[in-house]
Amino acid sequence: MSLRRLLSAAAGVLLLVLPAVSPAENPAAPTIVMARDFMFAPAALTVSAGSTVTWTNKDDEPHTVVSEAGLFRSGALDTGDSFSFRFDKPGTYRYTCSIHPRMVGTIVVQQPP
Repeated sequence: MSLRRLLSAAAGVLLLVLPAVSPAENPAAPTIVMARDFMFAPAALTVSAGSTVTWTNKDDEPHTVVSEAGLFRSGALDTGDSFSFRFDKPGTYRYTCSIHPRMVGTIVVQQPP
């Protein structure tokens, strides 16, 4: 069997095996924000409504993730610990580390296309 026919057959099998998923059924992929060098990186992030953002501490010191509006609040995150929050409504969400107030970040949530 030629390589072209083999690839064509493999593609046909994949189409039969993989379920059709509409964007509404496929939740937004998680997005990672790192706490590193006493900063959140990226400091500003834009996501679609329905997205989950996960903050992971990559520092040797504990950090927290606290919404200025009181929407979410993590406990102290030690090295390697994570905290996640799902943003369902469009808007601008500012947050800080309550232990190190100079660590600030912003999540902008937009309506999905």
